[in-house]
Amino acid sequence: MIDIQMAVRAAFLVSVAAGFLSLRPAFGDDASTEKPKLQVAFVGVAHIHTPEFIATLKRRSSEVTVKYVWDHDGDRAKRAANELGATVVDDPSAIWNDPQIKAVIICSETALHLDLVLAAAKAHKNIYAEKPIGISTKDAYEMARAIDDAGVLFETGYFMRGDPKILFIRDQIAKGAFGTITRVRGSNTHGAALGGWFDGPYRWMADPKQSGFGGFGDLGTHTLDIMLWLLGDVSRVTAVTSNGVARYPDCDEFGTGLLLFKNGTIGDLSAGWDDVANPVTLEVCGTQAHATIVNNELYFSTGKKVPGKDANAPVKVLPQGWSRPMDLFIDALTGKPNVPLVTADEAAYRSAVTEALYKSASEKTWVEPEGPPAGK
Repeated sequence: MIDIQMAVRAAFLVSVAAGFLSLRPAFGDDASTEKPKLQVAFVGVAHIHTPEFIATLKRRSSEVTVKYVWDHDGDRAKRAANELGATVVDDPSAIWNDPQIKAVIICSETALHLDLVLAAAKAHKNIYAEKPIGISTKDAYEMARAIDDAGVLFETGYFMRGDPKILFIRDQIAKGAFGTITRVRGSNTHGAALGGWFDGPYRWMADPKQSGFGGFGDLGTHTLDIMLWLLGDVSRVTAVTSNGVARYPDCDEFGTGLLLFKNGTIGDLSAGWDDVANPVTLEVCGTQAHATIVNNELYFSTGKKVPGKDANAPVKVLPQGWSRPMDLFIDALTGKPNVPLVTADEAAYRSAVTEALYKSASEKTWVEPEGPPAGK
């Protein structure tokens, strides 16, 4: 009798244990340690880099999910939302008011940035805004102030900073290897106007009323960022722009600017959409060293013969490069420390210098870029 009772009791305990084991996925370590996905939203999907950002977000879908897509063009919003498995909203306030949305990606026409960035900052959403941050200096600094006051993360698309060759040059400048830097020359061009890249859905990018400027500003802002990042602020600038092959009326297709840096360096910046090649992208000249990036290879010379090194051969040992800006933004959002993001103040200053370059081209004179408002 006792054996039967013991057997029944043992069977009961086994069944209870089995029941708890069957419930373990709901209460066990796997579920308790699973990190919820970060939820973000697209606010505007007009920019030509939007497909790249969609691909990045899909690649990192284990960490982040796009919940909403808004664009004033409903069809454009639907196409992006369908690719992402997101919901289209007719009013961006649905995004601002959703506490689950931790960040927004603003890829609208540049003319819409001011209202969207200010609303995002007011709602305390972390912000990725495609470059340039704003058309006018005033708007750019207003957005930077709102972002800083809100204490949110910010990033924009200045991807050239992460190039190992640029990082090498910046490190050599920091070490004083160049001596006194006398000249810097930057060039960023492609054949967008020659190939009609903006004839279709991206036509707004060649409409200065929506984009702020044409080829000189569109591509020049990337190299301008590098020149300012390497050498600091400028005291005055002047430029000449041209309609080029006139693929896009009432829009500059290329231009060249001169920049006098506050440290005395003279800069030469060329950019535009009318070139079939762009072999020499950067040159930094100093009293003790010289660096040139030619055909994506870095050449660095100190004017001295170093055993085992050929000044005519490209540098092979370079720093580790950085990820693209969208990846960096996601890294920062998910808690990775010391992510090298572009600050809102840096982005605003680049808009200020760009506006000064265009003003100088219009007025055929030198112009001093506006600094941030008092109190910044």
